[in-house]
Amino acid sequence: MTAPQPARRYRFGIFEADASAGELRRKGIRVKLTAQPFQLLSLLLEHPGQILSREEISRELWPDGTFVDYEHGVNSAINRIREALGDTASNPRFVETLARRGYRFVAPVEQIGAPTPNPAPETTSPNPSEIGLLDRVLASPDELPAASHKVVQTLFLSLQGMYLAFYVGALANLAEISDILSSLQRSSQLLSLLIATAAVMIPVRAFVLSATLFHAPRAREKFLKMWPFLLPADLLWSLSPFLLIHHISAGLALACTAILVYSPFAQRSLVLMGACGPYE
Repeated sequence: MTAPQPARRYRFGIFEADASAGELRRKGIRVKLTAQPFQLLSLLLEHPGQILSREEISRELWPDGTFVDYEHGVNSAINRIREALGDTASNPRFVETLARRGYRFVAPVEQIGAPTPNPAPETTSPNPSEIGLLDRVLASPDELPAASHKVVQTLFLSLQGMYLAFYVGALANLAEISDILSSLQRSSQLLSLLIATAAVMIPVRAFVLSATLFHAPRAREKFLKMWPFLLPADLLWSLSPFLLIHHISAGLALACTAILVYSPFAQRSLVLMGACGPYE
């Protein structure tokens, strides 16, 4: 295990942990947590998304063999942490138990108050990708609620499966879609655009699905970097209900499109809530 980093403050969900003061706070109100469970919580927060075995934890909490029954000690400390966070082993939002392997902190963790030895000058030009309307309206991690990792992951994977179904279904019904588009100007270009985006996005969605299912390293960070490029394609495919216009009414197609317009933003929020795991 790597040596612990210098004491910092951590924010996760509605909680903050101050490693130097040994304090856990919920919405600014101090939560009672004794020293040893807090030490274990700090250890988990220092290694978010990583599996810590009982042996690794015991070496940190009880060095030099000063404690023998570490199994009971670790179990007791984990239970105290879950009580303080309102967490459960069966439906973990923060601390996940992996049978015979150890424990993992699954919620997104933000370090606050970290030292910045080389601050950028105030005159540095802002990154254009980080400013503008979207930057002002998109949710930040602090604005999102803490939720069960299994719930947010299931919702996120369901959305990826939905898009895959759109792409495969469209490619399987090109004759019907061509007939629908024939009444529009530049119908052949529209059909080519549909085919191209579906063909490109199928492997992209397959990558996102596999990275999420198998907890690929830095999956969360990679998706957030991909998101600005996925956004135009997702907004384009929000019109896909109109490809079923021979089977559903125009009103229903419009209603489904309105919901799908929100889908790329929902995916981003779910990732920030921990669907792909924390930053590493």
